[in-house]
Amino acid sequence: MSAARKSGEAIKGRGAVSNHEGRFESLTREAVDDGWSDDGDLPPLRTQVMADTARRVIARNTSPDIPFDRSLNPYRGCEHGCVYCFARPSHAYLGLSPGLDFETQLFAKHDAAALLRAELAARSYRCQTLQLGANTDPYQPIERRLGITRAVLEVLAACDHPVSITTKSDLVLRDLDILAPMAAKGLAAVAVSVTTLDRSLARALEPRAPTPAKRLRAIAGLAAAGVPVTVLAAPMIPALNDMELDAIIAEAAAAGATAAGYILLRLPGEVADLFREWLETHYPDRAERVLNRVKASRDGALYRAEWGTRQTGTGIEAQLLAARFKAALKRAGLDQGRSGSRPLRCDLFKRPLPDTAQMSLF
Repeated sequence: MSAARKSGEAIKGRGAVSNHEGRFESLTREAVDDGWSDDGDLPPLRTQVMADTARRVIARNTSPDIPFDRSLNPYRGCEHGCVYCFARPSHAYLGLSPGLDFETQLFAKHDAAALLRAELAARSYRCQTLQLGANTDPYQPIERRLGITRAVLEVLAACDHPVSITTKSDLVLRDLDILAPMAAKGLAAVAVSVTTLDRSLARALEPRAPTPAKRLRAIAGLAAAGVPVTVLAAPMIPALNDMELDAIIAEAAAAGATAAGYILLRLPGEVADLFREWLETHYPDRAERVLNRVKASRDGALYRAEWGTRQTGTGIEAQLLAARFKAALKRAGLDQGRSGSRPLRCDLFKRPLPDTAQMSLF
């Protein structure tokens, strides 16, 4: 656990403003000012990367409102520091805080490519699109040094296995030499998340993620290389960035996106308190207004987890956002939205040979 810090004080380059224990901890700590210490003596919060020793890397889900049944996350935790990230509560399972620990105590699956190859080689494996970035960003800053996502893509390319990627980072352009040939075969697609076009808001919401301008350039670069690109206006936060929905879709379409989607702010588990603290720190004048409008779209609660509505909300607030999204798609010429994207091909899949010294007779 990182050094205790008082809540309510923004930390340069970090999204969360506290590091409260996760929900499974039996003891909690709270930083208080007793007049004997100087907060200026606290060391800077540095990112630490540890090894994740999972024995399998493909995660399965049966959620009816998610368009994929398998995913791979090269990293646990995410240095982008997006305060609203719905993956933050997963750090509690590791005995760490969903707050600052989530963005400073990271876990890397160094052998992800080898484990993936072994899973794809199993006779029981049946090919379907694999999603990268379902939980944390596969192109967060440490990927530039570790290259785990690239190694995973190399395995998928060698097997002609379809892959869909969701990211906030223009680092995805580094791997165009892999993605473009895959896309030409109908095996790759990318969704780029653009939360806001306001650089100041982005810096506070997503302190270590690439700027909005870089994400639009990533869309343009992918499109120019022939990789199908979806823009995700996500999350839409009432009274904070939801008024940008139309502009985000228009700018992304102009850059080359051919499909679009949006997600209403989700605040599961510890994220609700983290987001409230963040609002009170960065936007105290509108904190209650934002939270009240979130509740208006969640049946009076900060979050409701029911399938089918957890990503779009309910009530008049949610209906108005959905109507605006539909109108924005029409104006941008993306009327078919995400449903207009062609499904990726599974018929080209070639099972890799298992890592064994004995050769097959057939």
